Amino acid sequence: MPVDITRALAAAPRTTEISWTPGDVQLYHLGIGAGVPATDPRELRYTLESRLHVLPSFATVAGGGPPGVIAALSMPGVDVDLARVLHGGQSLRVHRPLPVRATATRTDRITAVHDKGKAAVLVLRSDAADADGPLWTAEAQVYVRGEGGWGGDRGPSAGAPEEQGAPDRTVERPVREDQALLYRLTGDLNPLHADPGFARRAGFDRPVLHGLCTYGMTLKAVVDTLLDGDVTRVRSCTARFAGVTYPGETLRIRMWRGDGTVRVAVGAVDRGDAPVLTGTTVEFTQG
Repeated sequence: MPVDITRALAAAPRTTEISWTPGDVQLYHLGIGAGVPATDPRELRYTLESRLHVLPSFATVAGGGPPGVIAALSMPGVDVDLARVLHGGQSLRVHRPLPVRATATRTDRITAVHDKGKAAVLVLRSDAADADGPLWTAEAQVYVRGEGGWGGDRGPSAGAPEEQGAPDRTVERPVREDQALLYRLTGDLNPLHADPGFARRAGFDRPVLHGLCTYGMTLKAVVDTLLDGDVTRVRSCTARFAGVTYPGETLRIRMWRGDGTVRVAVGAVDRGDAPVLTGTTVEFTQG
């Protein structure tokens, strides 16, 4: 099989120097829909350099290199067709608020390969630190279709219990027609999100929005709605990508607030609330 499990797990970690500027942060925020209305003080925290705060999900694109899915495909022991790959889930834990400008080192390694029967799932862990210490730890779950069935460990279940009762808050967020084209400028140049021919080869009618764009839009909605716009209160964000978002659709984001956690479900309004993100949890510190 194109995934050499022994080699992938035994490979030495790959360390890369990354850096970013306020402009990179602003571009990311615009890519996930910030800045509407453009003069709203709450949005200026994401778009104006003199007031800039960094949404923690910026960590998924910091440094401008290939995202977790594509980075996993370049690791030793992995040689698969990009059209057979899907981003299955993402977790992120921030160890302290992210600076608006920094130089850091990011260390990537594959920590697990699971056998889901019809697919293999690679788990790529990324740890970043700067001169002041750890910044974040992230894990990307990468589904490789057609590479399962060798009898390996299935790994943790992807299922999550449905939320009971009415959500505490529900918001809707429109996705621009050109959202994926803008978000690509943060570094994720997977043609799935721009090229209709490639999207059809991957099994989709048309290009789809980046899962990590939906992830960022969702975290921003939680911060703005339930955390008083304070990005420094976020400690972690975990989500499973249960379906796709198409540019031009509207996302319905439902939130259930608990003690230090927010459970979230995201659906596509235009397709009868078809699930987009499930099993989504944001951990936060009390204000």
